[in-house]
Amino acid sequence: YQRRVRGEERAMAGFLFQSTRNFLCRVGASGKIGSLIGEMGCNRVMVVTDKGIRQAGLLEHGLKSLEKAGINVTVWDDVIADPPAELVNEAVHIAKCHGVDGVIGFGGGSSMDVAKLVAFLGDPDCQQELDEIYGVSMCKGGRLPLVQVPTTAGTGSEVTHLSIITTGGQEKKGVGSPQLLPDWAVLDGDLLLSVPSHVTAATGIDAMVHAIEAYTSASGKKNPFSDLLAKDCLLYTSDAADEEDSVDLGGRRIIKK
Repeated sequence: YQRRVRGEERAMAGFLFQSTRNFLCRVGASGKIGSLIGEMGCNRVMVVTDKGIRQAGLLEHGLKSLEKAGINVTVWDDVIADPPAELVNEAVHIAKCHGVDGVIGFGGGSSMDVAKLVAFLGDPDCQQELDEIYGVSMCKGGRLPLVQVPTTAGTGSEVTHLSIITTGGQEKKGVGSPQLLPDWAVLDGDLLLSVPSHVTAATGIDAMVHAIEAYTSASGKKNPFSDLLAKDCLLYTSDAADEEDSVDLGGRRIIKK
């Protein structure tokens, strides 16, 4: 591979790019999760979320979709911000007790991070414990089918192979393995409309900072695909802040494109 840098042709280093296998991006997309996870052969699924998401009614269309598909659902809504290891182990225990064969993460980054670990550790064939998989590529074997439905636009957890957990006090550890990449990322614009405007603004800044970090990174993992995504993200966040390129909808800037 060749690329031009400051007028010079330079050989491009090899790279590995990994992301979610499938994306469904449309208004009302959360109403399709029943058919999506049903097509993966699931009959008993666990929805991992938090109480705020449930009380706001954001699960409604998704749960109706699962019911229509004839799928038995366990809703576990005990996720909190910066989830501790004990919470993850509790969720895994409940998943095993209910014999779930699929997992849906529904909410912000914390809910999706927990869902990833439940899908892996809750697999009946998994022989590992949470303490054994901290670090990079420590997960061995497969996982349960996993669908992620984000309700904010900032974390990007639905497209990464990482999960961040709080372990003892304020210490945080990460699990980073390809097994944590979901089968589907379901992006439903309707879900963002109920988020308070100040949260929309904060997550927009979060997305912008992620893009800047990715594009300016000195890491060997920086590559042409991540550059394209980072540049587009910056363009979209810039357009959303521009009144000429967007419209106001309940305190949110919706891009006209």
